[in-house]
Amino acid sequence: MRIIAELPHPEFKISILNMNQKFIVKAEQGTLEQSYKISEMDLTDGVNGVFELLDEEFLKKIAARFIEMRKDYKDAYYRYNY
Repeated sequence: MRIIAELPHPEFKISILNMNQKFIVKAEQGTLEQSYKISEMDLTDGVNGVFELLDEEFLKKIAARFIEMRKDYKDAYYRYNY
């Protein structure tokens, strides 16, 4: 697995990796991580197709999902400790 690109974003880190004929888009925020696997066969323009998939609407949903993930983790943590 190798990193082929990193995209700047103010809220989280975005890395694009390549492994086994798949692009892996990894978004990281602190201890949380989301990943999306995309077959190279599904994209006609290679890694440029990945950049097109990462439009503003998709990035907003990633940010919202991080908020949900953090809340889910906090809820589970409090149930465990109390």
